[in-house]
Amino acid sequence: MVKWITKKILWTVVSILAGAAIIFALFYFIEDDPATCILAKPVIYLYPEAATDVEITVDCNGGLDFTYPEYNAGWHVTAYPDGRMINRADGREYSYLFWEGKGHTEFDMSSGFVVKGSDTAVFLREKLELLGLSPKEYNEFIVYWAPLMRDHAYNLISFQSDAYTEAAKLDVSPVPDSVLRVFMAYKALGEPVEVPEQRLETFQRIGFTVVEWGGAEVK
Repeated sequence: MVKWITKKILWTVVSILAGAAIIFALFYFIEDDPATCILAKPVIYLYPEAATDVEITVDCNGGLDFTYPEYNAGWHVTAYPDGRMINRADGREYSYLFWEGKGHTEFDMSSGFVVKGSDTAVFLREKLELLGLSPKEYNEFIVYWAPLMRDHAYNLISFQSDAYTEAAKLDVSPVPDSVLRVFMAYKALGEPVEVPEQRLETFQRIGFTVVEWGGAEVK
């Protein structure tokens, strides 16, 4: 009888420990879900053909962590053709709208470019200009991202389309005539790998134009 009770207690303890281990594992993998990433420093530029009151919202499926100026359920600005905008909430002038958030998405890295870390700035200048960013826009992109990427031996770089736009929906009113959303996903590499080169198309600015750029590191 004593042995039976001892075995029963031991089995109960083992079962509790096993259950705790399973629960821990579930929480661990949920917390470190590889499909969750930081959508870092997306900035939005507005170029209307005349001074225009514009409302902008971002629906990021993981939520917004930080915005500048303050988001307040959306931005309400008066935008000018030269890119300046006056935020109607505080009356101050801004060059662009900034947001950062967590996106639940898996980026498509099946094609792209394998670039030496030391060549990052030159590569980005060439490709961003090809995509249609202006010198002001691609220079601001480079000074933010190149320092984060240059010390890696190599980076696999892929410019995203549907994966990003589905994770972070952008709504602008009045509706712009043309929208360019450049989002770079990159993965640090110790050695080069073979991937098909990504085909890029040049964006044409027509009428009221909205431009956005941002990026994320894929772990």
